[in-house]
Amino acid sequence: MKTIFEGVNTANTAGVDGVSFGEYNLGQFIPQELIRKNPIGLPQLSELEVMRHYKELSDKNFCIEKGFYPLGSCTMKYNPKVNELLASLENFCSLHPEQEDDDAQGSLELMFNLQEALKVLTGMDAVTLQPAAGAHGELTGMMIIKKYFEVKGELNRRKVIVPDSAHGTNPASAKMCGFDIVEVKSNEKGQVDIETLKNLLDENVAAIMMTNPNTLGIFEENVLEISELMHNNGSLLYYDGANFNAIMGWTNPRLMGFDVVHLNLHKTFSTPHGGGGPGSGPVCVREELKDFLPSPIIKLVNSKYVRDYNISHSIGKVRSFFGNFGVMVRAYAYILMMGNNLKLASADAVLNANYIKEKLKGVYELPYNESCMHEFVLSGEKQHKQGVSTLGIAKRLMDSNCHPPTIYFPLIVHEAIMIEPTESESKQVLDNFIDTMLRIAREIEENPEEVLKSPQTTPIKKVDETLAARKPDLVFKQ
Repeated sequence: MKTIFEGVNTANTAGVDGVSFGEYNLGQFIPQELIRKNPIGLPQLSELEVMRHYKELSDKNFCIEKGFYPLGSCTMKYNPKVNELLASLENFCSLHPEQEDDDAQGSLELMFNLQEALKVLTGMDAVTLQPAAGAHGELTGMMIIKKYFEVKGELNRRKVIVPDSAHGTNPASAKMCGFDIVEVKSNEKGQVDIETLKNLLDENVAAIMMTNPNTLGIFEENVLEISELMHNNGSLLYYDGANFNAIMGWTNPRLMGFDVVHLNLHKTFSTPHGGGGPGSGPVCVREELKDFLPSPIIKLVNSKYVRDYNISHSIGKVRSFFGNFGVMVRAYAYILMMGNNLKLASADAVLNANYIKEKLKGVYELPYNESCMHEFVLSGEKQHKQGVSTLGIAKRLMDSNCHPPTIYFPLIVHEAIMIEPTESESKQVLDNFIDTMLRIAREIEENPEEVLKSPQTTPIKKVDETLAARKPDLVFKQ
């Protein structure tokens, strides 16, 4: 039987159609109604020209290898490239997710060991690696809490308390599980107001969702009192692990009294995650909640690693197959490589953030003048009154080989500027950023109109965001 490629003529085809099928009638293989009648109109380019085009586009992108990336609450740090190499090993990449356990012992062992490491780091008793991202981990954790109270027969517990400084995914995740959201205000220190919390507690509260350190970069010093209040009320505590980079090896959610934890492996444990993915959001729980985890769980039984589906009150699968395996490989490699130095990584992240904060406070407003952890939040309110908003400051930073930090979050700080230097930057880089921020403040005082023209050195200059939002042009025109 002849194949379509037998006798294909590839001579003299460069820049035309790639290959010529000569006398072959494609109608033998493709229905007539699916064959294009008119030329598609694509440009005829050589491979070299195509590669140069995409390389040029790539060069226009900003990335951590080009400059400072203080994107608060996102931990956009440098990740060792050896972890990328390990994640790309053929036996990892080529493994089919439906491979039998007997033929996937190496990968199952890696996942089991990662589970065990995360248990040590969080102080928890059981782990699922299924969730594909932080918010997905939140959803999984809240599903576990919901199922826990259903099995106990406490169907009245429909409220979840969320601090006003929380990540926006917290109330969204709880709401998706059918909970009612109750906001608790922050006090003058930027922490959960204990008296307000007491007034919110009743027999209908299922849990509180907290990040510690919180999104202001401040450690909740009353966390043990909060834990006692919640547990005495029959409620649970959920730990948003987005800021885990600040406390590794120094404390853990178990010591703070939490019952359910999610971690962002792609933030804390080495995976480039710009552009929305890939991610991994494992959920760790106390002993009392392990029977509610998604199935399967990786276990070691008689010297063999297996996927165990026998979980009595499991909420079921939350992810096809077993999550984003490549992120797990990177995370495990990072943990093995760092070892006890994970504690030093957190220490350096905290030191770097406090160093920048002390240098910039006074020039920029510091709404909560507290020692910070791995990140902190300034306010551009003073500069806004001088004619340049926080958005203008961010755009001016783009002219200084620096990615703007997160702005306008958390919402409880007007003109918020959230800065997270991470542990991987040198003092020289931090000093350059500090000098740039101080220079921008002087420029705003002396000549705000010049600042408002930024960015001026980027491939795309200043744009009209309002026009782009109201009249988006999403259609390619030749």
